[in-house]
Amino acid sequence: MSVQDKVIEIIAEQALLDPSDVTMESTPESLGIDSLGLVESIFAIEEAFDISIPFNANDPAESDFDISSVATITAGIETLIAEKDG
Repeated sequence: MSVQDKVIEIIAEQALLDPSDVTMESTPESLGIDSLGLVESIFAIEEAFDISIPFNANDPAESDFDISSVATITAGIETLIAEKDG
């Protein structure tokens, strides 16, 4: 399973949607994911990929991690995996 597929699976689970309803252009807001759901998604992604995401749940705008869409989340995770495996 690709990083993208796994991220979509995790995000879809949090949004209580079918993975086919989640696109790379989807935003957490468009999927109905609130801040708590987003934090839970981040934790699930960290666990799934054994990475640490630099995300500040109290101040998402201050985070070094772009959570604006599924595509940016996936790209960020791929970068973190590459750095970890580096």
